[in-house]
Amino acid sequence: LPPGTGDVQLTLTQMAPLDGAVIVTTPQPLALEDVQRGVHTFKTVDVPVFGVVENMSTYICRECNTRTDIFGHGGGRRTAEHFGVPFLGEIPLDVRLRETGDAGAPVTVTEPDSEISKVYLRVAEDLIEAMDMKQ
Repeated sequence: LPPGTGDVQLTLTQMAPLDGAVIVTTPQPLALEDVQRGVHTFKTVDVPVFGVVENMSTYICRECNTRTDIFGHGGGRRTAEHFGVPFLGEIPLDVRLRETGDAGAPVTVTEPDSEISKVYLRVAEDLIEAMDMKQ
C-alpha cells in the first residue's frame, strides 16, 4: 500500500483478502507515526502484522566503508518492539538496489552473494518465520 493510513489504505484492507501485512518504514519520526497508525488500522480490520522493515536505515559508502544514518536509525525496531510485532530487518541505502531494479534484474539475482542480497534474504527468512508463527 502507499504510505499513510487514509481512505485508500482502509478501503483496500477491507476489500482485498489479506493474510497479513508487512509494514515498511523509514527511520524518521514522522514516518514512524504512520507505522503506528498502520498497526492500529490493521488490528482494527483483523489483519495480522507479520512485522516491520526499516528501509533506508543507513548508508554505507562503497569507497570508504563509512556508515551514515541519513534518516536516523533504529526507529523501525523500536516501533516493532513497542507493538510486539517482529522486526524483520534493516535495508540500507544502496545504489545497486535502484540500478538492478531499474534494469529488471533484482540484486538478489544479479549479485546473490553481495551483502545487500544477504540483507534481503534475511528479511525474507524472518518474514517466513513470522508468518509461520501467526498460523
